[in-house]
Amino acid sequence: MWTPPGQNQSWVSEFILLGFSGDPTFNRILFISFLLLYLSSVLGNGLIIALICLDIQLHTPMYFFLCILSLLDMGCVTTTMPQMLVHLLARSQTISFASCWLQMYVFGALGLTECIFFVVMAYDRYVAICHPLHYTVILSWGLCIRLAAGTWACGFFFSLIHTFLTMRLPYCGPNVVNHYFCEGPSVRSLACMDTHLIEMVDLVISVFMVVAPLSLILASYIRIGQTIIKIKSTQGRCKAFSTCASHVTVVTLFYAPATYIYMRPNSSYSPEQDKQISLFYNVFTAFLNPVVYSLRNKDIKGAFLKVMGWGRVPW
Repeated sequence: MWTPPGQNQSWVSEFILLGFSGDPTFNRILFISFLLLYLSSVLGNGLIIALICLDIQLHTPMYFFLCILSLLDMGCVTTTMPQMLVHLLARSQTISFASCWLQMYVFGALGLTECIFFVVMAYDRYVAICHPLHYTVILSWGLCIRLAAGTWACGFFFSLIHTFLTMRLPYCGPNVVNHYFCEGPSVRSLACMDTHLIEMVDLVISVFMVVAPLSLILASYIRIGQTIIKIKSTQGRCKAFSTCASHVTVVTLFYAPATYIYMRPNSSYSPEQDKQISLFYNVFTAFLNPVVYSLRNKDIKGAFLKVMGWGRVPW
């Protein structure tokens, strides 16, 4: 039974984020490595956003969605990395209860938004390949804006439920979080009551926000695959496949670790392993996304060369 603060029960006012290591020398090495990763992620995603905004030829639904994906990646990595970098050098690794609440909510909101947004991007590829002649009619700017706004609304709404249920638990004992940021499962493990019911609610949210989007993405690519097979020319099939390859790569990099963390049974919970896996889908995915899209995309390369004053890319 939960007892409010001040009624014969202590209340945790701050948490201690354990991070990765207690060795100051190793932490300095981690600081330099993660700082370079963070700066590369922000600069890479920021460059894609700038190029799409500056080059009018990139003002299409596909690049509009790519711009939003880069914005989500920048937001996710900025929610967690700066504080982790400070904790790697500082003696104190504490975070206030309110700051932990806010970090969990914003990170969850952006992450859940990205989960749904991959479905929107898959739908964009489906329309482009399966209905190319009606692409601009089906994906009007009005629909694009509504799809984008809807994904953000869903992400922030379901994250609010998850964060509210997690942070209203009684935290009256241990306050050391074995993680580098306030992630739901890691914080919830410190609660002074049975969390089975809240875990079930989180599982329902995970099914709705992970399994359902993955199913829709799979359905889209089944239809895309059927359409590509019907294309007679080899060049046409390769071109159609290449337009989807970047999206499939990014979806795999994001969903594989996220599904493991949020859909696995509680009996397999491993704090050290979770930190490493969450670092991959939070930091490395944000770093790799611009690389995946820019290296395989002639339009992005051409926009960069045009902005730099070097003309269009010749290939």
